[in-house]
Amino acid sequence: MSENFGIPDPERLAGLVFELASQLHTERARRIALEAALVQAGLVTPAGIEAAGAMPDARADMASALDKAIGGLMEVLAENPDPRTPLRKQGMR
Repeated sequence: MSENFGIPDPERLAGLVFELASQLHTERARRIALEAALVQAGLVTPAGIEAAGAMPDARADMASALDKAIGGLMEVLAENPDPRTPLRKQGMR
């Protein structure tokens, strides 16, 4: 693949899709569980959760998390296809 992130080969594209699906599933499951626990404990209402998402600090945290997730996806695209090179550092994200 070219340095400017041209069209990736099918294996690399499949890796990107699976990485994204994995991140999405993990984040969604954690969010749903956390929201349910907070509502069940009476600490927040569903409307309160929605309102919290609009707060500036929360939005900044969301932007930071998005940057980290996108970085992980770009890592998949930038991997060296040479089988002699080490694999990406899965735990470093």
